[in-house]
Amino acid sequence: MNLRLIIALVAAKLAMYLSKLSGRGRGSSLPGMVALRICPDLLKYYQGRPRNGVIMTTGTNGKTTTSNMLADILENEGYRVVTNREGANLITGVATALIKASTLTARLNCDYAVLEVDEAAFPIVTRWIKPSRVMVTNFFRDQLDRYGELDTTVSKVLDALNKLPGEAKLILNVDDPLVARLSRETGKATIYYGVRPDAVLSSIAAYSRESKFCPFCGGTLVYNIYLYSQLGDYKCPKCGFVRPQPDIEAEDVTSDAVGTKAIIYDHSSSSRGVWPLYIPVQGIYNIYNALAAFTTALSLGVMPEKAALSLTAYTPATGRMESFRYGNKQVTLTLVKNPTGFNQALTALLAQKGRQDIMIAINDNDADGRDISWLWDVDFEVLAQYPEQFNRFICSGQRAEEMALRLKYAGVPIMLLAMEKDYQRAVNAALQGEGAAVGILATYTALWPVEKILGQKAERVSYRADRMSSIS
Repeated sequence: MNLRLIIALVAAKLAMYLSKLSGRGRGSSLPGMVALRICPDLLKYYQGRPRNGVIMTTGTNGKTTTSNMLADILENEGYRVVTNREGANLITGVATALIKASTLTARLNCDYAVLEVDEAAFPIVTRWIKPSRVMVTNFFRDQLDRYGELDTTVSKVLDALNKLPGEAKLILNVDDPLVARLSRETGKATIYYGVRPDAVLSSIAAYSRESKFCPFCGGTLVYNIYLYSQLGDYKCPKCGFVRPQPDIEAEDVTSDAVGTKAIIYDHSSSSRGVWPLYIPVQGIYNIYNALAAFTTALSLGVMPEKAALSLTAYTPATGRMESFRYGNKQVTLTLVKNPTGFNQALTALLAQKGRQDIMIAINDNDADGRDISWLWDVDFEVLAQYPEQFNRFICSGQRAEEMALRLKYAGVPIMLLAMEKDYQRAVNAALQGEGAAVGILATYTALWPVEKILGQKAERVSYRADRMSSIS
């Protein structure tokens, strides 16, 4: 047995224990960081350890939700699953998840490892651990100072996929041309999922379109319908690249402040199955996350009825449209990190009934991205169109002033703007406002302290599997 490996695992587990003892941090990355410094090739010792294989999720938005939904489905089927639930998706977070579940000799007693992996880390992680299935959610512009231009991100993921064993399967979002292209460019077996193009869904979407040109010939893509950002029903008149027919497709998607419903069609089976789906989180983008998990579960042999039932009990991870109750007010906590995700969060705010108090906490630490110019690509102008829905906007975090300035230029009345850089006072102001509901949006490093404060003051809303009765 490799002595360096054992020392690395001992040090990591000690770091995990001390982090928990001190109450500082979440211990989701530090143990992996410690172990990798001692044993840089640590991950190779976990290759082949899960009995039934490794499933990875990558892409810009939705990785945590998609990965956790699939882990829930598999666990409800009785499988033992190792996963990085808290969203620590760099190589250090992946290492920590595996270390936490392993012995000091890197033994894992699990059936599956379900791992979300950051796009930039995906080539590094897959160098050591070869997934049997890869779910790709979407590709949007995200933290230019860290990822570079979008073409660079897609190229890195594509290169890594091409280096996987031939039997690896792809689970791809058919509605994103930047994702759908991966099947042709890798030649790997693919299962497609998507949402049936619907003009009603398109009419409520905020646009921050990332892909205008065909990935194969450079011609301009023509859309029959946009769903949001570059997702929709597209084709290239020049070379014939067109939205593929999805194997699993959602139709009749409706979303309100408490959840989202859809009808799921399986076009791949001879029986052409149809199932109702309900998830206790709002937003069309969460239907995409559920579809990815549902599709992958079916490919692993899970019965569709059981997969759908499991999704009705899904509890959002921290900041993924997480719901709280403060008195008689509904409070929603949402992670925001790029224009497309922020636009979808704004769409969710506008779907709420009654006036709201909004808190927006923006930081510019390394994990958030130092460059906050992306805020000018968010469609905050839509908020100014509905002033009657908002009581106050409280800007917080390290870049509170810049956030307030952006809202001012978007046309939000100055009288509705307030600045409070201290998280505690900002959360208090939002909760004690005159609005009937509260929306809190935060970048990554602001999310965790805000969530901790909110958790001390408000009650988390949990969901049970009997929510299946909500499906009509």
